[in-house]
Amino acid sequence: MVNRFILNETSYFGAGARENLVPELKGRGLKKVLFVTDKTLIDCGVAGKVSSELDKAGIAYETYSDIKANPTVYNVQAGVAKFKEVGADSLVAVGGGSVMDTAKAIGIIIENPEFADVVSLEGVADTKNKSVPLIALPTTSGTAAEVTINYVITDEVNTKKMVCVDPHDIPVVAIVDSDLMMGMPKGLCASTGMDALTHAIEGFITKSAWELSDMVELRAIELISSSLYDSVQGDPKARETMALAQYIAGMGFSNVGLGIVHSMAHPLGAFYDTPHGVANALLLPFVMEYNAESPAKPKYKAIAKAMGVSGTENMTDDEGVKAAIDAVRKLSVSIDIPQKLSEIGVKQEDLEALSVAAFNDVCTGGNPRDTSPAEILEIYKKAYN
Repeated sequence: MVNRFILNETSYFGAGARENLVPELKGRGLKKVLFVTDKTLIDCGVAGKVSSELDKAGIAYETYSDIKANPTVYNVQAGVAKFKEVGADSLVAVGGGSVMDTAKAIGIIIENPEFADVVSLEGVADTKNKSVPLIALPTTSGTAAEVTINYVITDEVNTKKMVCVDPHDIPVVAIVDSDLMMGMPKGLCASTGMDALTHAIEGFITKSAWELSDMVELRAIELISSSLYDSVQGDPKARETMALAQYIAGMGFSNVGLGIVHSMAHPLGAFYDTPHGVANALLLPFVMEYNAESPAKPKYKAIAKAMGVSGTENMTDDEGVKAAIDAVRKLSVSIDIPQKLSEIGVKQEDLEALSVAAFNDVCTGGNPRDTSPAEILEIYKKAYN
């Protein structure tokens, strides 16, 4: 079997890493940037920490910030129009997953205009050309969109989150500067951190996992488990560790896929605009319990060990499953993640429709246990109340 691993051309890590933005732009001969961010990051001054680098260097840029928390087809199309209007030759994305996903879609459509409807990008799109040069600077420690070949756009007309998978969309440069993450409020820090843990665990047990992805995902689980609580409390060192950990998790899952935690989280975002990290965090232990009855079962002991559980070497597989799930729940509760769907406004009468949408999600194929809409419905019910 042949395994593929795709990463950025160049990545920078550490507080202050944004100083590398201008040299990268100049070194690539890029002269006019579409600066993609969101209004909140502009208002709180985080976006300005990056745009000031462009100002000091005299690099021309225009800002596009019309982006929802769950970005839509309209957000992408408006961004494409803005890119063309201002004559940009590159993209700089400063934000969380919503900003970076929007920028990825814009960059792909500019170079592959036959996909201008956006909806045709769902799944594995047959694009022919690489995105325009995109440099991504994350402001949350969770999505890892700066290193992945995936992005998610909401089709509001059909109430659907579209998962798009395309090696052509990966940012050419990732700049992971923990300074940009210090302003995250506790709730956002918690939910995006659990999103990263979900990536690492799903990437570790997915059907396509192999030695290289296992290595990075286990390390991500270790780092997240040891630093997420302190990161939520605002500790600068822990936030820097989380910035690295979420990138490492992205290195793995981008190349091997995910599972039905994400399949089930995506419809929640489409139906209720639920923050993606909250949806993943809430669903993760329930799906782990379900997926324990799969060939991935022996891996649960390794998950438990990576999360700091002692004595795993003497555990049975069943004991390892319980230890891993308990550790995930303990961490989740410690940072005030909601534990039931009824707590976040999900309607019981929607569960069947959510189950069908989840089953049809592109992430379902990577789940270590084959499933069905009926089985997914039972997981939603368990997670409901």
